[in-house]
Amino acid sequence: MFKYNCLNPIASVGLDNFDNKYEKTDDVNEADGILVRSAVMHDMEFSDKLYCIARAGAGVNNIPLDRCAQKGIVVFNTPGANANGVKELVIAGMLMASRDITGGIEWVKENAGDPEIGKTAEKAKKAYAGTEIQDKKLGIIGLGAIGVKVANAAKSLGMTVYGYDPYLSVDAAWNLSRDVKHVLNVDDIYAECDYITIHVPLLDSTKGMINKEAISKMKDGVIILNFARDLLCNEADVIDGIKSGKIRKYVCDFPNATTVGQEGCIIIPHLGASTEESEDNCAVMAVKEMKDYLENGNIINSVNYPKCDMGICTKAGRIAVFHKNIANMIASFTSVFGEGGINISDMTNKSKGEIAYTMLDIETPATDDIVKKLEAIDGVYRVRVVK
Repeated sequence: MFKYNCLNPIASVGLDNFDNKYEKTDDVNEADGILVRSAVMHDMEFSDKLYCIARAGAGVNNIPLDRCAQKGIVVFNTPGANANGVKELVIAGMLMASRDITGGIEWVKENAGDPEIGKTAEKAKKAYAGTEIQDKKLGIIGLGAIGVKVANAAKSLGMTVYGYDPYLSVDAAWNLSRDVKHVLNVDDIYAECDYITIHVPLLDSTKGMINKEAISKMKDGVIILNFARDLLCNEADVIDGIKSGKIRKYVCDFPNATTVGQEGCIIIPHLGASTEESEDNCAVMAVKEMKDYLENGNIINSVNYPKCDMGICTKAGRIAVFHKNIANMIASFTSVFGEGGINISDMTNKSKGEIAYTMLDIETPATDDIVKKLEAIDGVYRVRVVK
């Protein structure tokens, strides 16, 4: 029996995927797995019983990834599950920035008492005139699940689309329209595009990437859209760009004191993935990831451990070892099994930076002695008997 805890409300369509091998617990210290959305976990102490955390969403800034890795706790996210919801809001953001739709709506509200509002509107509407997005150039920084969907949608709306992603995956490439211009230098997007939208994770290398220097390379009157993370943009520099006329509009899905109420800023209250469909998709994916890991040791869509899939175990036993990605680890593992007289029928070793994960299928069940000897190897974080 596995126990799971929900730190945030998780859509029932996801939880319904748990069968009678699972039990929900309100005590986080009893949980084998934790499901979370936005709850901040950095100050949490994790029980030795905890095997995994599944984030029903893409961003994992609320989870201490390195500390989890060193405790052998696998952290999952759900990339692509909310991609369509975010894509639709990005398109809406482009339209709102191009045509002063919100300004026009506010004008109508303010003049609601005018009995001749129809005639008055014909005179006032020129103040809210804008431009169309057809035939304009859109630059997309980051061609992951969301970036690809935005690119394809923009192409269907008649835009010329440039995409930049030095780590473009095979899956993304297959799904990307062949008409998207894949550029190798982000400066090409800055120089060419009327609209620029960012879809990259927040890392040390991407934090503040849209700054004074980057903005100086952009076309006059550029529209910048940020539906990924507010810290990807140096927003003080963005405000300066708006005041100077370099930036026409800044559309962001993350309200903060720097941008809220500023001229030229359209700030949305973090609605990107806040659709019923997105929340359902994320919940279903998170639960399936957790189940496959708890039952089989397989890791799909982890942010702190490498992908590793050995299917369903049909042998007598399966052991997972969480360890540093250093030399001689595999030899040390196999030596322990050899000395114990246990035959290894299959094995997979994967690494992700300084972290590695090894799964071994064995012909006879592992003994406590075998587990203790594996745990004693220098560089091993954790040993888990999956079966």
